[in-house]
Amino acid sequence: MTRVSTAAAVVLAAVLVAGCGTTTGLPADHGAAGAEPRPVGVHDPAPLVSAAPAADEGCDRRASLRPRGALPAPGRMPAGSTMDAIRKKGRLVVGIDQDAYLFSYRNPDGQLVGFEVDVARRIAAAIFGSADAVTFRAISTAQRIPVLRSGEVDMVIRTMTMNCERWKQVAFSTEYLSSGQRLLVRDGSGINGLADLGGRKVCATNGSSSIPNLQKAASKPLAVAADLLVDCLVLLQQNQVDAVSSIDTLLATLAVQDPNTRIVGERVTDDPAGIAMPQGRDDLVRFVNGVLDQMRADGSWTASYRYWFGAVGTVPPPPVPRYRD
Repeated sequence: MTRVSTAAAVVLAAVLVAGCGTTTGLPADHGAAGAEPRPVGVHDPAPLVSAAPAADEGCDRRASLRPRGALPAPGRMPAGSTMDAIRKKGRLVVGIDQDAYLFSYRNPDGQLVGFEVDVARRIAAAIFGSADAVTFRAISTAQRIPVLRSGEVDMVIRTMTMNCERWKQVAFSTEYLSSGQRLLVRDGSGINGLADLGGRKVCATNGSSSIPNLQKAASKPLAVAADLLVDCLVLLQQNQVDAVSSIDTLLATLAVQDPNTRIVGERVTDDPAGIAMPQGRDDLVRFVNGVLDQMRADGSWTASYRYWFGAVGTVPPPPVPRYRD
């Protein structure tokens, strides 16, 4: 089967096995008689989130640290460096999604695959000489910063939008993916954008920038929060929400999985995604940026993007890196 033809199986598996590990499941108490069951972790309405400052307020959010010289040979990291410490422990530990179709998800054989998995494996290969020297830890959107600050992972590669508020808590690589917030709706819904959603429910993921953006929208939609984006798709399919809001690159993968949905509206945000790392690990940030530079230059970024998303839409050029020193 092709990547796209496995979509129905992926979604069905996500719904049927929800509740295993860190993924979703049906709560023991389904609520009132006749009510549709909901995935665990759904908050309706979403808790009120303080609106973040404007994305570019106070910093150049796309600007990261410039690589210094050529990358060291795999397996020969500079003594005392963060990369050498990672090499000595034997594995690169990466926080990642396991339910984001085409980005990072489990295929029918149970293997974690996708565009962001490819990026993580390329970084592991640069450190160890082996793309397999990586341990993936499945995390939710809301866990991305906590697992970095606690030292549980070396980096997070999970469509994480760079903004000034997050730069205060973690460090980022240069941009590896460009996107913007839009809407996914049921075909024939008559919804063409946020202006049509006044007083209607819209699902987004806990800890994402989509929640505060919905809560401050002039049309006053009702934000519903879920732990995983696939949970939002389930709620949409069950008619429990009228739309799903996220970055358009992720929404495109949901639309592939359910042909009865479509993406609508203009981008209401500009969301550059970066690889997040702990603050103070400047050498690791520069190293990762060197790996991303290689991927842009040797065509592997484009090849991976085309492999995973070529059937979904146009393949863009890789984002141009921006450096601050």
